[in-house]
Amino acid sequence: MKRSILLLALSMWVLTNSLNAQSIIQQAEKLSPTSLGLVIYSNDTETVWNALRLANFSKNQGDSVNIFLLGKGVELETLIQESEDIDEQVEIFLNGGGSILGCGTCLKSRNNDEPQLCKFSTLKDLYELIRENNIVLTF
Repeated sequence: MKRSILLLALSMWVLTNSLNAQSIIQQAEKLSPTSLGLVIYSNDTETVWNALRLANFSKNQGDSVNIFLLGKGVELETLIQESEDIDEQVEIFLNGGGSILGCGTCLKSRNNDEPQLCKFSTLKDLYELIRENNIVLTF
């Protein structure tokens, strides 16, 4: 009987320590920084604002964040003029060391040969953003 109680106690101790170890590992994984690529292809004010908010939040969590503007997303400069909220989020992102890439073909099709917010980029740059980031989200 003593032996059964001892085995039961030992089993419970092993199980408890195993669960504690798993919990610690899960917490560490949640806190470890990651890389996030955001492809913004919308010119909808609310959508773009939320994408930028997520970018800034992620940077504040220690993640690296890369933004690529594609299609209607290259109209970000126009959105900034229309929305103080977007202007504020872009300013926070850029002042925090972020950079924004913009599809060169998309910019040219909108007669924007000298973008102020983003760097003229190529399909190769978009491909690299996708390959180099752990998480890629589109907005």
